Amino acid sequence: MIMPITFQGCAFGYRRNRPVLHDLTFTFPTGRTVFLGVNGAGKSTVLSLAATVLRPAAGHVRHGALRTDRRADLRTYRRQVAWLPQQVSPVPGLTVREQVAYAGWLKGMRQGDARRQAPRALAQVEMEEFADHRTTQLSGGQLRRVAIAQALVHDAEVLLLDEPTAGLDLRQRRVFQDVLHQLPPHVHAIVSTHDVADVETDFEQVVVLDAGEVLFTGPVAGFLDHAPAGTPAARRAEEAFHALTAPEPACAS
Repeated sequence: MIMPITFQGCAFGYRRNRPVLHDLTFTFPTGRTVFLGVNGAGKSTVLSLAATVLRPAAGHVRHGALRTDRRADLRTYRRQVAWLPQQVSPVPGLTVREQVAYAGWLKGMRQGDARRQAPRALAQVEMEEFADHRTTQLSGGQLRRVAIAQALVHDAEVLLLDEPTAGLDLRQRRVFQDVLHQLPPHVHAIVSTHDVADVETDFEQVVVLDAGEVLFTGPVAGFLDHAPAGTPAARRAEEAFHALTAPEPACAS
């Protein structure tokens, strides 16, 4: 049974008087979920809290019975929840294979298991031919694919992927799409983006965030229903997103 990520009464702010989240309570759907919002909506903050990179000022995040505010749960929680941040950095001195294995070790894998699993994760993102290259020699798109492999190596139940296709060319985006579609049934992915182009083909569920507030959560079909009647099929996702996030017109006095 797939356990969703749930936020319970979460508050967070980078500055005391400027909260990003206030009493956020909701549950991410299971399956392949696209997490939509304009830049600055709070998507990265939400995923960072779910990844335990940030800690909420109030409330907690839960995965099944595991809670981020319980120290005894953290090790198991982090093993089950993988995270790909927006900013990906090479580890100086490590090869591609070593960096992926190192990521697995940091998540609690035995060193030998991490080494054995690294080639499989690299094959999933078509980077096995670069296994012995230094990560500092990679292009930005190649490094991003290595980071996706790092999220896959330890067989997490939840993948938190923050703008995973940023910097990828069309072929590399196709590789990522294949990875999404080939995930085992017990694994679900939450993919943060402001790009609605692939919503219908790549995802099953949609969450829309605006100014730290969840405006919509549900199946892709329900999301597309927010597009105005008569919208061309190619623009339905874009218009649905605009309809949900556009500010209400000011009332005339």
